[in-house]
Amino acid sequence: MQIYWTKINKIIEETPEVKTFLLDCPKDFVWEEGSHTHLALEGFNAGEKPNRNLIRHMSISTLPYENSIGITTRIKEQCSEFKTILRNLTVGDEVALFKTHSNVPLKRTDKNVYLLSSGVGLATFRPLVLDYFERADNVNQIHSLNIDSSKDFLFTAIFESTPDKKFTSQFVDNRKDYYEEVKQLASDKDGLFYVVGSDEFLIQNIEVLREQGVNPEQIMLDKREQSLPDFLSADVSV
Repeated sequence: MQIYWTKINKIIEETPEVKTFLLDCPKDFVWEEGSHTHLALEGFNAGEKPNRNLIRHMSISTLPYENSIGITTRIKEQCSEFKTILRNLTVGDEVALFKTHSNVPLKRTDKNVYLLSSGVGLATFRPLVLDYFERADNVNQIHSLNIDSSKDFLFTAIFESTPDKKFTSQFVDNRKDYYEEVKQLASDKDGLFYVVGSDEFLIQNIEVLREQGVNPEQIMLDKREQSLPDFLSADVSV
């Protein structure tokens, strides 16, 4: 396993609780839209076994042409040891990256694409939307629906409805409105539905989509292939 040590080159305060850490791109480090990586803090591999408290699985919120690896995450006042250390890092500090992989690249199969996310899960979809804006080949249109009860919505400059690019974006701040919208979107029986959020959020969305007649193969999750049946099985319940 290759470990890439790299430096923080910029820290963006997206909202009072959400920060984006922009990292230098190490030589030979490659990724695509929908990628995640393991972000590790200094000291994680100092002992005989890796200190898992200093490692987190994170989505990459940028594309390679932006020349920085973006890690966007929510850091609340009361948070884990990992987030506490991360919050106190500054430009020039080093972090490690390893095991980078994409479970949710943008499928170009001449269908409508629906991006369903909760809170900072929108960071996973930012690169998919940018990739679509760069090249819309074989994608009919994209609709993004994000729920964030904080009302501090992310990336609003990108997630703004742009009719001439066949892109629409919705933000809601409550579950009732969110799931009513999901039901409406699920009337497209041929669409592709990408879902990013907590496991509970995934399960609830899958239930609603399946109840509306959406097939499991139309639902894309940011999960390893071997774990997909745990979420997409017909008898899933919350």
